Amino acid sequence: MATTADFRNGLCIEHNNELYTIVEFQHVKPGKGGAFVRTKLKNLKTGKILQNTFNAGVKINIARVEKRPYQFIYKDDTGYHFMHNETFEQVVIQENIINAPELIKEGQEVEITFHADTETPLICELPPFVELEITYTEPGVKGDTATNTLKPATVETGAVVNVPLFVNTGEKIKVDTRTKEYSERAKK
Repeated sequence: MATTADFRNGLCIEHNNELYTIVEFQHVKPGKGGAFVRTKLKNLKTGKILQNTFNAGVKINIARVEKRPYQFIYKDDTGYHFMHNETFEQVVIQENIINAPELIKEGQEVEITFHADTETPLICELPPFVELEITYTEPGVKGDTATNTLKPATVETGAVVNVPLFVNTGEKIKVDTRTKEYSERAKK
């Protein structure tokens, strides 16, 4: 058992019989009344953000979670197959716990968070940016670089990302996995 004094960003707690991670917290000591802690909690199953207030000193159950490095192998009817980088153990994960399934490609390194007590996968996170090759986009017009106009481009995973007009088919780009938007051209 821990208390609100042990709160820190990224801590995984049990709240209302569900697992949450602390996204943000703030200790508040008003002039009158007792101190409390304002928090933003992210549900590990649904991904929804919940705002909650805890009285200072309240006992909280901390859930033990482990982040492990995995590599994406392939996808089939049963789900997404991943292999642990050190033990070569394989695990199958459903699409709903992957943060950007449309941007994952074979060989992609990911981090899977497991509930340490039950060994169930909770969330699969891609790195913040992934490099993908553009398989199709309309050709850009020479000299058309002054505006911030975007055009759709299909990347090697099949996802469609809006890119600037000067980006062409065959180029590699960096895509932000949190927003699923174009970031920049990949460095050669």
